[in-house]
Amino acid sequence: MIANRTAGYLVDLVNGLRKWSKETEWIEFKYNRAVPEEIGEYISALANSAALTGRTNAFMVWGVDDMTHEIIGTEFDPASEKKGGEELENWLLRLMTPKIDFRFHSIAIEEKPVVLLEIGAAFRQPVRFNNQEFIRVGSYKKI
Repeated sequence: MIANRTAGYLVDLVNGLRKWSKETEWIEFKYNRAVPEEIGEYISALANSAALTGRTNAFMVWGVDDMTHEIIGTEFDPASEKKGGEELENWLLRLMTPKIDFRFHSIAIEEKPVVLLEIGAAFRQPVRFNNQEFIRVGSYKKI
């Protein structure tokens, strides 16, 4: 289960992820692109890949440049996002099979807004979004 995290812990976590030389099977960086269907696919892919690589969690971070890993900030605000009138987080959870643990964290780093999506690794079976399993191969999402 993903616990509540302090702001200091989350800043340190994002800065630790930024130290990786590139995106991995369990780390994805974004700027502002936050299409609900794509987020669901990434949750599936990252959860499944985290399990295959022996990680307990995977991460998607908005507000970090995917090439330089510099903090650039984001306009994405998951708390205000809706899909068909439903809150984004509830909509995503409803379409996940099995239900997995994930949580959005909104923080400021270098006085810029950053969103960290922390995703628990798949357990016992692959995670599907909208009845489709996804996986990461390197930094690419695949069906």
